[in-house]
Amino acid sequence: FMNPTIAPTRPLYKPPCSHDSSPHQYGNYHSSQINIFFYIFCFFLYKMPSCSVTEISKCIVYPEKRSTVADLRLSVSDLPMLSCHYIQKGVLLSRPPPSFSFDDLVSSLRRSLSSTLSLFPALAGRFSTSPSGHIYITCNDSGVEFVAASAKHITVSDVLSPGKDVPLLVREFFVFERLVSYNGHHKPLSAVQVTELDDGVFIGCTVNHSVTDGTSFWHFFNTFADATSGACKIKHLPDFSRNTVFDSPAVLPVPPGGPRVTFDADQPLRERVFHFSREAILKLKQRTNSKVNGIETVVNTEEILGKITKKKSYDRTAEISSFQSLSAQLWRSVTRARNLDPSKTTTFRMAVNCRHRLEPKMDPYYFGNAIQSIPTMASAGDVLTKDLRWSAGQLHRNVVAHDDATVRSGIADWESNPRLFPLGNADGASITMGSSPRFPMYDNDFGWGKPLAVRSGGANKFDGKISAFPGREGNGSVDLEVVLAPETMAGIENDPEFMQYVSEVSYGC
Repeated sequence: FMNPTIAPTRPLYKPPCSHDSSPHQYGNYHSSQINIFFYIFCFFLYKMPSCSVTEISKCIVYPEKRSTVADLRLSVSDLPMLSCHYIQKGVLLSRPPPSFSFDDLVSSLRRSLSSTLSLFPALAGRFSTSPSGHIYITCNDSGVEFVAASAKHITVSDVLSPGKDVPLLVREFFVFERLVSYNGHHKPLSAVQVTELDDGVFIGCTVNHSVTDGTSFWHFFNTFADATSGACKIKHLPDFSRNTVFDSPAVLPVPPGGPRVTFDADQPLRERVFHFSREAILKLKQRTNSKVNGIETVVNTEEILGKITKKKSYDRTAEISSFQSLSAQLWRSVTRARNLDPSKTTTFRMAVNCRHRLEPKMDPYYFGNAIQSIPTMASAGDVLTKDLRWSAGQLHRNVVAHDDATVRSGIADWESNPRLFPLGNADGASITMGSSPRFPMYDNDFGWGKPLAVRSGGANKFDGKISAFPGREGNGSVDLEVVLAPETMAGIENDPEFMQYVSEVSYGC
């Protein structure tokens, strides 16, 4: 069921070697003495049985075919991400059939990654800065890092930890921890790590955030999975055109030494995944749509349940969406748990895909960043004293208003003052929602079934960072990966208004 052996025109991968100074090489094997000190450091850093993953092998995987894509200038949406960590997302899978060993899996993944990189050559390139200060992706086939690792004492259940915090050991399933995207000038722009567990496998993918947004990231990941499973035809090819409104001659000033993240990556945090079933989402949507702008409305229940109906037409923009309803409840509960002064201004930021918001629309498979952040602000007093419909309505109006003109206005504003994106929660009253329950995360079938769960690494995590995933059962269910200060997390765990919508999830393992 795996991709057959490919006959490449050149080596597909090459292990790092201390005596080879080729620019293709990245990293060397550590001595056993260094590894011992590293394990001791991890133990004290995490104060728990961490450093659970042992590296088996590491190499550089090259595209099967040489790239013909010209240099790609980073756009108005790419450049602000240079101060962000690389994206780290991965899938937890059951163990492959007994007839397929872990060594077989590693070989298959290397080959399919090589063939996939031929379709996504930007990920096998490096950054370069021109004399004018413009930054480009040079599609030079320098390759990506591939790591095979082992953690056979870790079970699928250990990773999932239902009802508990996400264990820190999950961060060891990814490479390039805390690597800032600007480092793509001399580091690979992407990497894959496959880790063997006692009763499962984790495949983690790390990609430079100035190269992809979530849409492009999952397009690549889905294609990689399809290639591994032996799919005869790739569903959708990426669009590398740069003749969009995001392409700009503006130059981003880079601080000496390169950009750094704009938040405290060492802040103590807790991380949990909360599951919201289709029924819970339906209740939330009914609650926020019972009255909109003072007018009683009828919620399209069949639409919420994922069914198609032609019984009557209705204005979709007049109805608060399921996701906006869920976001409003989170905004309300987190604000309450933070115990803010009623006059304190709170901000809920939502990252939105601009591809379909422009006129004419961009190609849905445009490869790169095509996102903007929509901030919605309100006083803590208003968020808490007014009902959920009010908060959801604020989010709804801002999302609906983010049209072609708004996107272009945001681009012009950035061009007048090029700047890095300020991730974080500097005022202690912000929430940032990323990712999307619409991303096809559970379409990543590598040949023996869909993932058991989706998890992320430690990248870009700060107090108030939320990532939305689809629920494994589909049908409109949602998982929220919630990162908060410990006292705030305890607050929402004890908030009955929030927890009434949370349920345990069956992972099918």
